[in-house]
Amino acid sequence: MGSPAATDHAVIEQFQQTLPHGITLSCRASGQRGQPVLMFLHGFPEAAFVWDDLQRRFAQPQNGGYRCIAPNLRGYERSSQPQQVKDYRAKLIVQDIAALIAAEGAPLECLIAHDWGGAAAWNLANQMPHLINKLAIINSPHPGTFLRELQTNPAQQASSAYMNFLTRPDAENLLRENDYRRLWEFFLSMGGAAWLTDEIRQQYREVWDASLAGGLNYYRASPLRPPRPNDPAAAAVSLPHEVLTVSVPTLVLWAMQDAALPPALVDGLEQYIPDLTLEKVEGATHWIIHERPAFVAERISNFLAGATPQ
Repeated sequence: MGSPAATDHAVIEQFQQTLPHGITLSCRASGQRGQPVLMFLHGFPEAAFVWDDLQRRFAQPQNGGYRCIAPNLRGYERSSQPQQVKDYRAKLIVQDIAALIAAEGAPLECLIAHDWGGAAAWNLANQMPHLINKLAIINSPHPGTFLRELQTNPAQQASSAYMNFLTRPDAENLLRENDYRRLWEFFLSMGGAAWLTDEIRQQYREVWDASLAGGLNYYRASPLRPPRPNDPAAAAVSLPHEVLTVSVPTLVLWAMQDAALPPALVDGLEQYIPDLTLEKVEGATHWIIHERPAFVAERISNFLAGATPQ
């Protein structure tokens, strides 16, 4: 075995972490164990690999020398794939992430999350703030503002209509048709997706070949969807203020051309997050991590260092 000084920070390590409650998460990581940790949570229809560039950057000594880890959430890639929809409820995803933090055995400097990963991160920050020092959210709606918009804003209901499509029993088969045509449209419909190279397409195909049902079960298990006949969904939900507050310092980067998550979702965030840094990013879409990785890395780096955006 090499000494810690010989660690190649550019290498992405892959491993399986079995948690005390029986779930196994396939993880991608970079950097030296024992260093302060940055943990990255992906969304749908993504997987842990979308964070590789940021992991390599922040593992470098000149960028903090962090231990960086990105799990594939339950239901994705080679992580455990429970069959029951009830096994994808938010409290269980939070349990997975809390157990993974404990398994790393080092302070979690920041939890960084996008899309469905953010749903878990918002909940963990509310329920277990002692586990994290900081929170960074990238285009993942806070449950308080998301519920408000789903209940009162027809524009948000229309933007989120795809969520009800993804709950259909035949959604998996439909998404697999014609080389995942509908899934590619998730990317291509927001500005052309110049970042979507053949190499990245193949990475996505491999994830989708291994796991689609699990990702769809997140939508099926959550009531935060537009209401429809015979399914009140968000219209029947009431969340008390105390389950929505976040006490840790929080960075929210919000791409303003996100067709699914309009800018109104960041209105009123300060009601829930006293220590909030919010930056609205013009010209970027929901896929900002792919579109502008250097920008995202810079903003996270400044947040970790305590710098205030100009």
